[in-house]
Amino acid sequence: MTQLTGLRRQFVRAAMSAPFLSRDEERSLAVSWREHHDRKALDRLTGAHMRLVIALAARFRNYGLSAADLIQEGHVGLLEAAARFEPEREVRFSTYATWWIRASMQDYVLRNWSIVRGGTSSGQKALFFNLRRIRAKLLQDGGEIDLTGRIASEIGVSRGDVQAMEARLAGADISLNAPLSDADGSGLSERQDFLVDSTPLPDELVGRSIDTERRLKWLDQALHSLNERELSILRERRLRDDAATLEALGSRMGISKERVRQIENRALEKLKRVLLDRHHDGAQAFV
Repeated sequence: MTQLTGLRRQFVRAAMSAPFLSRDEERSLAVSWREHHDRKALDRLTGAHMRLVIALAARFRNYGLSAADLIQEGHVGLLEAAARFEPEREVRFSTYATWWIRASMQDYVLRNWSIVRGGTSSGQKALFFNLRRIRAKLLQDGGEIDLTGRIASEIGVSRGDVQAMEARLAGADISLNAPLSDADGSGLSERQDFLVDSTPLPDELVGRSIDTERRLKWLDQALHSLNERELSILRERRLRDDAATLEALGSRMGISKERVRQIENRALEKLKRVLLDRHHDGAQAFV
């Protein structure tokens, strides 16, 4: 570990002591790399700007990630900038590379700060990296009145986005395998041991679906054993969400409500016998 730390310090010292490039030298190296793929030119161009990578990495030190990893990601952004740089535009390479280095580091932070993927849009990225700074500034300027709305207006996102990001930044990820002491102190449990899922298992869901489909088929077949009046009464009384009353059915069919009840009971008994005769074991669910 001591040796690794020493190597990192040596790398940082070498990067910080690399000579600065003049505008003409910078342009010449960029042209050599773009037109002739001169690796030495690329090494000189990027080596002279590693101090910029290190400086930008320091801005992300509060996210709990390794400085060495941030510098490595920044170096990837620096190489991307070298590949895309157009010397004829007369822009200093450091100005152009800063965006690519910062973008590379931001992507790395978003991928590794939490196991929950975030910052998938430009607004969410702006929230993630600027929420605390803007909150502090607004508090200093004008108190806590409608702070969420003011932050949303400042960044150009919704209030809901601000509230969701504040909740994410409020605490770190917690592993479901993190140990917890039992209530009686007898041993250790994991957080996942206290999570109860009341939904059916996949095999139960499939079984229910198959059973339901099969029973509906049996019922449809059994209904064919009823006469027209019995079938009509059962449909009105049992197979509709807004079931008709005995009195309403009797009035419509020209019989008493007691007679409707008798026909309904007879039809149900007939269905029960048919189902038990044809599907004795599986028909118990209808009984």
